[in-house]
Formats: sequence, C-alpha cells, structure tokens
Amino acid sequence: MEQKQDKLKEIISHAKEYGFVFPSSEIYDGLAATYDYGQLGAELKNNIKQYWWKSMTQMHQNIVGLDASIFMHPTTWKASGHVDAFNDPLIDNKDSKKRYRADVLLEEHMEKINKKIIKEITKAKKRFGEKFDETEFRKTNPNVLRNQGKINDIEASMKKSLEENDLEALRNLIVDLEISCPISGSKNWTEVRQFNLMFSTEMGSVAGDASTIYLRPETAQGIFVNFLNVQKSGRMKIPFGIAQIGKAFRNEIIARQFIFRMREFEQMEMQFFVPPGEELKWYDYWKTQREKWHKNLNLGEDLHRFHDHIKLAHYANAACDIEFDFPMGFKELEGIHSRTDFDLKQHEKHSGKKLSYFDPERNESYVPYVIETSIGLDRMFLAVLSASFTKENLENNASRTVLKIPAPLAPVKVAILPLVKKDGLPEVANELANKLKFDYNFQIDIKDSIGKRYRRQDAIGTPICITIDHQTKTDHTVTIRFRDSMKQERVSMDHIEMILNEQLGWKNLLTKLA
Repeated sequence: MEQKQDKLKEIISHAKEYGFVFPSSEIYDGLAATYDYGQLGAELKNNIKQYWWKSMTQMHQNIVGLDASIFMHPTTWKASGHVDAFNDPLIDNKDSKKRYRADVLLEEHMEKINKKIIKEITKAKKRFGEKFDETEFRKTNPNVLRNQGKINDIEASMKKSLEENDLEALRNLIVDLEISCPISGSKNWTEVRQFNLMFSTEMGSVAGDASTIYLRPETAQGIFVNFLNVQKSGRMKIPFGIAQIGKAFRNEIIARQFIFRMREFEQMEMQFFVPPGEELKWYDYWKTQREKWHKNLNLGEDLHRFHDHIKLAHYANAACDIEFDFPMGFKELEGIHSRTDFDLKQHEKHSGKKLSYFDPERNESYVPYVIETSIGLDRMFLAVLSASFTKENLENNASRTVLKIPAPLAPVKVAILPLVKKDGLPEVANELANKLKFDYNFQIDIKDSIGKRYRRQDAIGTPICITIDHQTKTDHTVTIRFRDSMKQERVSMDHIEMILNEQLGWKNLLTKLA
C-alpha cells in the first residue's frame, strides 16, 4: 500500500510539472480539495468526454444528449429525496481530529481481508500452474473460507445498520473490529453522525427560506424533469436514453486523495427509460456495455471489477459499481443503478404534472422505469493518468517516464520535430503543421537534442513524433517514432495523414464497441 501511495505522489507531481492538474488558487495557498486542469489536463479531459459522448449518442440512435441548468427549482431536491436523505455517516477520531465516513472505514477494512484472500489465490496459482481452478479453490480452501466468512459477516452487519439508520450499531461495529485511525493509529472514536452533503445558496436580493436554492448534487434530476420535453420534441420511443455531462457539487467533509473526491466535480450520466418489468434485463445489458467501454481502452488487465452495493439507495432495486484499481486501491469509478420509477413518480407528485408515456405497442400509458449509468469524469481522468503512468529502464542505464495514454485520448497527438533550427527545416515543419492542425492537436518542438525532445513528448503522452531532417528536403520522407514501442520508421510525407488516421482516429476505438 505504501508503494501505491508513493505512486500517487509521483502522479500528482508529474501532473503539476507537465500542465495536467494544478492546485486551485495556489498563489493564495490553495483551497482544500479543489483543482484546476492545466493546458494538457483540459485536452485530456475533453477527449475523455468525447469518447463517452460519441459512444453514447453517436453509437446509439436511441440515446440523445441534454445540457440542463445547474440551478433548479428547490422543490426538485425535495422530490428527489436529497433534502431529507442525502447524508453521509461521519465519525471523528478524537486523537487525530480527522473525520471519516463510517461506511468507508468498514469497506477499507473488508478490502484488507480480501487482499489476504487474493494473496492465498496468487500463491496457489504459482503452485498449481495451469491446473489451478480458482472457483473450486475459493469453495474449499479453509483460509479463504474463513476470511470470506469475516467479510460476509461485516457486510451483513453494516447493511443492517445502514438500512435501519442505526448509527450506534455502526460505531459499535467499527469498535468491535478494532479499526484504527490511519493517521493517529488510535481507536478513540466519537459517535457517528449524519451530515447532509448539499450546498445551499440564496437566489435574488432578499435572503430567507423562500429564496434558498441548491447547487445540484447530481446531474440526473435535470434529465428527469426534462423527460417529456425530450421525448415529445425528439419523437422518442421507449426504450431510449438521455445523456448529459455536467458539473455537480457536494459538501464532502472528507474530500481528499487528489482529484478522486472533490466538492466540485463533473459527471457523465445516462438515464435509460424502459417499460416496467424490463428494468433488470436492461440493467444487465448496461453492466455489460459499460464494462466493455472501460476495457476497450486497454488500460491494463484486472484493473476493473464489479461491486454490488451493500445498501441500496432509496430509489433502487439493483445497483453496482465498476471499481478501478487506483493508486489508493480499488475504488468506485462508475455506478450502474436500476432506479425503478421512483424519480418520475416523485416529480409527478410534487409538480402535479403527468410524466407518463403512452406505449403504442402495449397500448397503455405508464411511468417508465430507469437504468442509470453514472461515471465521474475526474475519477476517469485519474484512472487514465494512473494506469498510463509508467517508468521504464532502457539500454545504457537510461530510463524514461512515459504516459501510455490511449492514443485517441492523448492531449497532444503529434509532435513535429525539425532536427535543427536552420536550413529550411522549421519551414517544412510549419508547412506540415498547417496540414495537420485541422484534425490533430500538435506541438512543434525545436529546442534540445532529439533524444531530450522524445523524452519530453513521452512524459506528456504524445503517441507519435515526426522528425524532419535534411533528407526530408531531398526525398520528401520523415522519421515517424511511436511512443509505446519507440520503434522508428522512414515514411513518405504523402502517407503521414493516412498513418495518423489509423493510429489516432476515433474510428478504431469506437468500432470495437459496435
């Protein structure tokens, strides 16, 4: 775990040094848990959005986009349950004065036990080789069974406490398991208390209850209140989806771990409307599709896993997370929820407006059920950055730090490198850049040796470097160098656009999802 924490520190340092992420308001000593995306971070973030947006709206004829307002009528949040039920169970350590989410402390304790299981399985794999049957081993190995039993018992107790809102039982579970504070190492805990996460503010010139509104804690409600607007104006037939990318705000007490948990963050959500009774079929469908979307990036084997929710939200009849192996361990990256008809019926009740759909195939009206896929854009950014961050030892005691970002997501797609600053080579570079700039984000880099320039481009994740030398002026060829393999090829300048399209375009990435 210490090694992983060291990697997180390296990633944070690298992100700042190369213009991916800066601490917000740094000249004023910063503001806790807020960050600014730098020149390369903004590009990477936009490319992740593009991948999600294209895969949702461009690849599905029955999914359309929306961009709803951050400010919404305050009754929206009463109807959704956020005013009454959007709480985190928090516990303080009296010695370190640090505050934690009680459920997260228990989840991290279970993960420590799970690592013991994984250790047993890894040892057995080495011992038995190809003959190893992991399923059978999990069923029969006494150490695995004992540890899995511990996890199951903790899960059951935690689920019961959360569902019954029994905060005393939740604290007693933490005490009984002898969970200690990561900072002080002590087990000196306060009571568990509930804390509402919504930011409130005042709209208009007069303060008071009548003018209190909220910064939205999720983007989903903007989709629900626009369900009929989109359905009717777009002549949409169920099943259909509405996708949205937007900012959300939560007054997280425990906002930490770089950009993983922040008070201001961005979500990529899609709400898929289906007939009642078909929701679990579509829930399974979107679980498969979303896993495929993540694994399509080839960030690494075994970095993703599903985790079913211990406590279902008040609106759900099925829910799971796709977890990613961040430098801090496996954490939630995306949530997939079967939200039933809760949201639309609540908005019907509080607004007095009908939000039903007439289904011509069933010849009946009904309030649709909803399957939600919701991914944190900032978390996806961190997942890409941490999986791509690589240190490699090369020949002659050399080394390089390289970001192996999937090529279509890379902030800079092409680096154009004139070998020298004279003899007309910069002019050739500019001519090539003027051809490529309509399709690709590029850099022209003239300073330092070609080796140092390659290292700079490796460090920001540029997939392809094009070196222009004196031979270019005689035979119209250049050297193309590929980031991951460091392989170099001499090619005609006439072939550059075709090569770049094959290596960098969206088509290859999206085709695999089709």
